[in-house]
Parts: sequence; C-alpha cells; structure tokens
Amino acid sequence: MSQSTRYVIKVVAESFFLPEQSDEDEDRYVFAYQITIINQGEVAAQLLSRHWIITDMDNKVEEVRGMGVIGEQPVLEPGQSFEYMSGATLQTPVGTMRGSYRMRGVDGYEFEVDIPEFVLSIPRVLH
Repeated sequence: MSQSTRYVIKVVAESFFLPEQSDEDEDRYVFAYQITIINQGEVAAQLLSRHWIITDMDNKVEEVRGMGVIGEQPVLEPGQSFEYMSGATLQTPVGTMRGSYRMRGVDGYEFEVDIPEFVLSIPRVLH
C-alpha cells in the first residue's frame, strides 16, 4: 500500500450569504459555509485541528486556528464523510477562505489536508 493512497482526504466547500444577519450600512457581511470532508483513503483518520485563512477584498487577512471543527474531532473510516456548517463575517461583500486540517491516521501518522480556496460573496457582486 503506497502512502499516496493510504491518506486521501477530499474537502468540498459551499458558501451562502446570510442577508438577514448582515448590515451593509455597517460593513457587516455574514456568510455560512458547508464543509464536507470525505475519506477516500485506505486508513481511518481523525480530524485534530483546523487552520483557516480568511481574506476580504481589501486584502485584510484573518487566521483562525483551533482544535477540531464545531467542537468535534471526528474519525472518518475509509469511504465515510463528515459534514458541518459554520460561518464567517467580513467587512467587505466579497472574500475568500482557504486553509488546512491536521489529521491523524489510526496508525499514528499525522498529515495535513488542504482546504481548497472558496469565495464568499453577496449574490449581486459576482456572477
């Protein structure tokens, strides 16, 4: 078994603008995002921690680090997925998020999983 197939985690993100929680006059733009983490590898793995890099359209960068996601450190068996919702607030109507998860295989091997960059945007800004 090669290491390239043992530890394969796919991350899919989708974002949503929350107008009812936002206030454009106050430069407060609230977004929800749904993350799906899929273990496509051959070894069960636990999500240990997260690292987010959130950038608004003024290039203001906020980094967020923490243990687990939404208070959990899920273990994903091969073929299993874990889904959660969270949110972010920006001072601009458009921004991006990207980052990584720190994972540990049941065999003790720790590895990083990239979270591909995705866009946070109010509906009328990007088409």
